[in-house]
Amino acid sequence: MAEKKIRNMEEFSAVSGISRPTVSKFFNNPDSVRQSTRDKIEAAVEKYDYRPNIFAMNQNRKLTKNVGIVVPLLADPYFAEIARNLEQRCFDAGYRPTLFSAHGDPALEVEVLDNLRSMKPAGVLLAPLGRASDRVALEKFCDDVPTLIFDSSVDELGLAFVGSDNFQFTSHITDYLCRTGEPPCFFEMKTPANPNAHRRRQAYLTAMETFGFEPQVISVDGEGWGFEEIGRLGGHDALANHRFGTNTILCSNDRLAIGLLTACYECNVSVGRGPDCAIRVAGQDGHPHSRYTCPPLTTISHDYDAVSKHAADALFEAIDGEISPWKSTRIQGKLILRDSA
Repeated sequence: MAEKKIRNMEEFSAVSGISRPTVSKFFNNPDSVRQSTRDKIEAAVEKYDYRPNIFAMNQNRKLTKNVGIVVPLLADPYFAEIARNLEQRCFDAGYRPTLFSAHGDPALEVEVLDNLRSMKPAGVLLAPLGRASDRVALEKFCDDVPTLIFDSSVDELGLAFVGSDNFQFTSHITDYLCRTGEPPCFFEMKTPANPNAHRRRQAYLTAMETFGFEPQVISVDGEGWGFEEIGRLGGHDALANHRFGTNTILCSNDRLAIGLLTACYECNVSVGRGPDCAIRVAGQDGHPHSRYTCPPLTTISHDYDAVSKHAADALFEAIDGEISPWKSTRIQGKLILRDSA
């Protein structure tokens, strides 16, 4: 016997103590929530004799066509390119995208999420800062708003995760460099802003061990998102102090590599694959400007089109009520050979 007549999903959420988005996920697909949560909801359904109005659910979901897109730093060409792809996919699907940048600031990221919550979007495509993010605020937002996490995963938050396979990235380009010359050193920031850097470092160490070479990691000082200048200054120090143990350098990302190329130019160190070149330099990401460095930068590139398509499609399906259990989709990168290595 019901203790109280529940009129809508908001009231059911309040009396059951379960967030409104989680309740909605359950009624769209019971398998999309954890078993313990499912048991709690089913007990509350029995207790209050609640049955959702499916027609109202479908109408409410379509009241807004706004979709938020949040990136850590829009000035970073990688995030600018992926945001451009996501915006276009939103337009093509009939949604109105609104783009936000956290500018590398955890407090501003929380403010952006609060602003988005007040807009009541149909859904959000979010690339979080990662380790620097406010984990509690992030989890609360994902409970309140249908959110697809991309680029940097944070546990199993949101509807799902879509990003690049950083282990494949680094393993593949390390293999190429080992096969075509001296095995590479790994050039990185000591305190990287992007958590993907840690995954790439570990992938490098694993790959070098697998290929039978001794790894060498050069970690340079610098914080924040000014990667090019950090790479330039760190490159000057490494060159001056002979820190590179081989003539091949794999950088953690393309922006660091661009800074290192500048340091090499300023130190009169020739870079390239030719017999008269002193060192080889390679990067990771497929930076939109990597084709135009001097020499053009060898890199392993994100599949911008595939990442944006998988992320947008997963969010649009969830908005339409096709909610699946949480999963991680990691897309392989493509090796791009140029003159730098």
